Amino acid sequence: MSTAFRWPVRVFYEDTDTAGIVYYANYLKFFERARTEWLRAAGINQRELSQKERRAFVVTRCAIDYHAPARLDDQLILTVVVEKLGRASVNFQQQAWLDHPDHEPTLLCSALVRVGCVNTDSMRPEPLPAHVANQIRSQL
Repeated sequence: MSTAFRWPVRVFYEDTDTAGIVYYANYLKFFERARTEWLRAAGINQRELSQKERRAFVVTRCAIDYHAPARLDDQLILTVVVEKLGRASVNFQQQAWLDHPDHEPTLLCSALVRVGCVNTDSMRPEPLPAHVANQIRSQL
């Protein structure tokens, strides 16, 4: 298992419901952003992957647990850990933490997200390009 990648996110008004609590589906958006930044930090350019190699990442499975609410203006820390690297997929363990200035962070939400590699023309599974698999492997 790799070391956790961390990405900060502020909760905006648009992320909340009428009670000022983060709407449950928005954690999926937060996790998507964190995975995108993880890929960028790993040197994987998704636009180039799509345009030049006709490959893209798609979410094929998501199991999510909610532990505590986040609220308007909260500062969150999102974490990304590669749990498993397959031939045509990557399993990520992701978490959202409330970043308290005065004490330990609080776990708000956790998810297991499986991302598959597909051919952008056929939308059928394809193996990860070797250089992409190697870049991911280097993060483990």
